[in-house]
Amino acid sequence: MLITENKQIQSYYKALLDRDQAFVGIFFVAVKTTSVFCIATCRARKPKLQNVEFFTSFKEALDHGYRPCKVCKPTENTNEAPDQVQDAIELIKNHPKEKITDYQLREKNISPEVVRRWFNKNYGMTFQTYQRMYRINNAYQELRKGKNATNTAFDTGFESLSGFGYTYKKLIGNSPKRSLDKNLILINRLTTPLGPMFVCATNRGICLLEFVDRRMLETEFDDIQRRLNANIISGENEHIKQVKKELQEYFEGKRQSFDVKLETPGTDFQNSAWAYLQKIEYGQTVTYQQQAEKINHPKAIRAVARANGHNRISIIIPCHRVIGKDGTMTGYGGGIERKKWLIAHEQNHILSD
Repeated sequence: MLITENKQIQSYYKALLDRDQAFVGIFFVAVKTTSVFCIATCRARKPKLQNVEFFTSFKEALDHGYRPCKVCKPTENTNEAPDQVQDAIELIKNHPKEKITDYQLREKNISPEVVRRWFNKNYGMTFQTYQRMYRINNAYQELRKGKNATNTAFDTGFESLSGFGYTYKKLIGNSPKRSLDKNLILINRLTTPLGPMFVCATNRGICLLEFVDRRMLETEFDDIQRRLNANIISGENEHIKQVKKELQEYFEGKRQSFDVKLETPGTDFQNSAWAYLQKIEYGQTVTYQQQAEKINHPKAIRAVARANGHNRISIIIPCHRVIGKDGTMTGYGGGIERKKWLIAHEQNHILSD
């Protein structure tokens, strides 16, 4: 939302001048003279009041044609987990079989309250739920390797076999004995210059990569679970680690194609449309008409657009490279301004190369 109330504008402008940390994520300041937007703590030279406007989300700033500041990197630093939260996540990764208590967090100078607030806001779940998912995922992997349920339950911090069985079935969708052949979808979060994204992966590859503010994201989660007959739980595997590395290289302008494995359940028509998207060269654009012709359905332009809209793996399956016949930027689930940014990003790096 664009802030128009004068008293609030004055308050935000003072916070900008003071570089007040408490206002990071509360507002985004857009500078009319440079067309960039920043967070409250930006170290760049402060603009005059008459040259700024304030928004309540970075997506609104993007939608108004502003681009992220290269100094304060607002879309990354606003959504990056605070040091205390990162320390708590590392604690889970380093002790995947243990139940981390508030007492243990405080011993590490980590505030349980800060961690809880961040997880509720950014994951929509409690910290305890998050780490419980990690422990269950670890248990699932060990059970598949042949470890028995009783030893697995107590080794992963559960006080009783019944408690382990109940939690396991709730998260995985079946009992330990009946779930060894069941697929599992792991979900993780990463930050990018265009905002945070959720990434999901099975043991076969990446099956979802979307901006967290994408419309109908919950519907996509439901659809991917139904199509793969699998539950989504928090975790990380080699595919997720690989895609984080490759995306970082992409945004740094060091990578033009992706090697990570994908899993793309869909109709034959959808998969033909998605396969063609991956053949569009970095920095190039095609029209929906051209895409339809290339997959031998020249009259199915609307169907092609719908198939692109159902693409769950942003950037890697680059539906942002498809534009309208008249050159307009249309139909991108992550938002038109992100689509413009991605195309410009690729074309700029082609020129610089």
